[in-house]
Amino acid sequence: MENYLNLEKLSNDLENLFQNQNQNENQNESYFDFEIICEENQISFKTHKSILSSRSHYFKTLFKSKMKEFQENKMILKDFSSSILFSILNYFYSGKIEINSENAIQILFFSSKYLVDELIEISSIFIKKNLQIENIIDVLKLSESMNLNQLLDFSYQFILENFEEFSKTSFFLELEENHLNSLLSNGDIAINEFQVFQSLIKWGKHKSNINQDKQKLKNQISNLIDKIRFIDFSKKELEDTLKEDLIPNEITQKLIEFQKLQNGKDERKLNQFIEKENSLIFTPKIKFKSKILQHNEHLQKLKEWINDNEFFYKMKLGYSARRDGFLCKDWHKKVDDQGKTLILIKTTENYIFGGFTEVGYVSGNPRFLFDPDAFIFTLRNPRKDPPQKLPVTPGFEDKAIYYHYDYGIYFGNDIRMTSYSLSSGYFNLGSIYALPEGIEYQSVEAFTYLTGSFDEWIVEEIECFFI
Repeated sequence: MENYLNLEKLSNDLENLFQNQNQNENQNESYFDFEIICEENQISFKTHKSILSSRSHYFKTLFKSKMKEFQENKMILKDFSSSILFSILNYFYSGKIEINSENAIQILFFSSKYLVDELIEISSIFIKKNLQIENIIDVLKLSESMNLNQLLDFSYQFILENFEEFSKTSFFLELEENHLNSLLSNGDIAINEFQVFQSLIKWGKHKSNINQDKQKLKNQISNLIDKIRFIDFSKKELEDTLKEDLIPNEITQKLIEFQKLQNGKDERKLNQFIEKENSLIFTPKIKFKSKILQHNEHLQKLKEWINDNEFFYKMKLGYSARRDGFLCKDWHKKVDDQGKTLILIKTTENYIFGGFTEVGYVSGNPRFLFDPDAFIFTLRNPRKDPPQKLPVTPGFEDKAIYYHYDYGIYFGNDIRMTSYSLSSGYFNLGSIYALPEGIEYQSVEAFTYLTGSFDEWIVEEIECFFI
């Protein structure tokens, strides 16, 4: 016995059955038992209840319920053109459909409304691959109204990653307040927070149709202002913002107190104030996810030291020793030729140090790399000194970074992790980079300052970040 399967012929035959009936008025209508009518132009399509119910959960439930449409053997569909209905009904019969940028959103709308699971998946994949600023608002509204949570999350992520470009278009001004609220509440907007605030002001002016009435503008943005992370403003940006008098009095008073503490010298009081407030306006926005950095003070210091908002807000975790491996070859696979790189190292004793290189680890023959902007740093050390940035010493910029395919992390001769594994390393602070305050070159402290030991320390985790 032999079994034959010819799905292509079956698909073609069923397609011909549907198309011949609906393109030739002289065909015998007795083969069909249900009519779908396009409200827009009253064009009708002859179909089968059995086909509709097998392809759509909605129609299956409808026909089981014996509702009016079942009794009358017809149904009027609104919101869809006759061409969309023809394409989808033809798909019901043949399994064939052409999805393009012109019809994808409508096909997704129909399949979501009438519960056509496989068509939801197909059209969603197409939309994700072809998402653009020009259609993002339609996709956002549709995915929300139809509870398409995966597509909704994807749409939000698209806007977050393209926020700077998106915020300059008229499409940004079309955002509903709840959509903008969700975006502002997220810490992944890929521009600095002052630009986010300026975008909010622009949106508020558009929504309230005003340019001069400050009170109406304040009312328009009042529900969103507490989603702005004012802690990420520079001192001048915060000062200028407070002068504009667009912030509710309660938040203004908190920001004035924060400003005073920020201008003072007692970092302990500043951190206590931030922890006590525990609100989004005092929560720094940081795109990268780090298991090493857990304190706001450390985040703020790195932001200040790197002094490159684009890099700071866009960088992502590219290498994790615990995830990718501690071997030098594992490190090179992930870190080589990535450009600007931030390296964080945490020991089993909970000490944190690292370095930043503008040029990165450029693969090639073993050699020193010129990098005048490189620096090493300590965030937590055995002496309990405050975080310190140690820049490359003038005149030694050409020895800032050393690349060797068999070595690992190498900042001058100051931080060397050159063995087969990155589980430990050696220090000689002051060789190429500045010495920590109060430390003499080639003293015991210069060798042990970062971890309390010259070579008897163990790495718990290493994280490398780049764009």
